Amino acid sequence: MKNILIGILFAMLWSSAAVATKFGVLSVPPLVLGNVRFFIAGMVLILYALLSKKYRQPTIQEWKHLAIFGFLNTTLYLGLYVYAMKYTAAGIGSLAVSTNPLLIVLISGWLIGRKASRKEWISIILGITGIYIATVPLLSNSQTNLFGLLLLALSMIAVSFASVYYAKVRWNLSNILINGWQVILGGIFLLPFTLTMSDTSQLVLDTRFWYAVLWLSLAVSVVGLICWFYLLRIDTVKASLWLFLCPIFGFFYAWWLMDEPITLYTCIGTILVIGGLYLSQKKK
Repeated sequence: MKNILIGILFAMLWSSAAVATKFGVLSVPPLVLGNVRFFIAGMVLILYALLSKKYRQPTIQEWKHLAIFGFLNTTLYLGLYVYAMKYTAAGIGSLAVSTNPLLIVLISGWLIGRKASRKEWISIILGITGIYIATVPLLSNSQTNLFGLLLLALSMIAVSFASVYYAKVRWNLSNILINGWQVILGGIFLLPFTLTMSDTSQLVLDTRFWYAVLWLSLAVSVVGLICWFYLLRIDTVKASLWLFLCPIFGFFYAWWLMDEPITLYTCIGTILVIGGLYLSQKKK
C-alpha cells in the first residue's frame, strides 16, 4: 500500500508541472521562471544532503559529468520546455513528457547501437500518433501553435539524450547530489540566455508567480524526484508504469485549473500514448 500511495503521489506531482508552468509564465518571462526554479530546487537538494550527512565534494571527473548532464537535462530540456509552455496547452505538455521512454528507445539505439524491436517501433508510432490526435482541436483555438510544439519536441529529444547519458555514466554520487548539482549547473548555463532573451518589463513578482515557482521547485523537483528515486530502487520497470497516470492527471489539471477542453480527440490521443507506453514496458 505504501508503494502504491508513493506512486500515485509521484504521478500527481509530476503531471502538475505543466499547469504550474502555465501559471508562472503569466507573471514572468519563461526563462526567468525556469532559472528561479532551478536555483531554489538545487539549493534545497544540496542542503538536504548536507543536513542528512550524505554530502561529499564531487571529483573533477564527476564535475564534468554533472556539467554535461545538467546542460542536457536542465538547460536544454527544462529551458526549452518552460519556453514551450508559453505557446502550448498544459495538457499537451503533460502528454508529451510521458512519451520520453519511447524516445529513449530510438536515441539509445543510435548512440549505443541497440536495435529497436518491432514492438518498440509500434509503441513509438502509437505515442506520436496519440499526441498528434490530442493536439488537433487545440491548434484550431489558439491554445497551441506549431512553434510551441516544435520547442516541446526539441525539449523531449534533449531529455532523452540526457537520460541515455545518465545511464552510460557510472555514478558514485548519491541521486540527491547528482540532481542538486546538475540543476544548479544547468541554471548557471541557462542564465546568459535568460538575461539576453527575457523582457524585464514583463516581470510581475506577484503571489501567482511565487506559488508557481515554489510548487515547481519544492513539490515537483524535490518531493517528486524523491518519490521517483524511491520507486526506482524498488523496481525500475514497475516505477516506469506510474508514468501511465501522468497524462490522465495532466489533462484533469488542465481542465480543472485552466479550462482546457477534454474532447474525444483528447481521450483517443491519451489512450494511444498510454497504449504505446504499456507496450514498450510490457515484459515477455
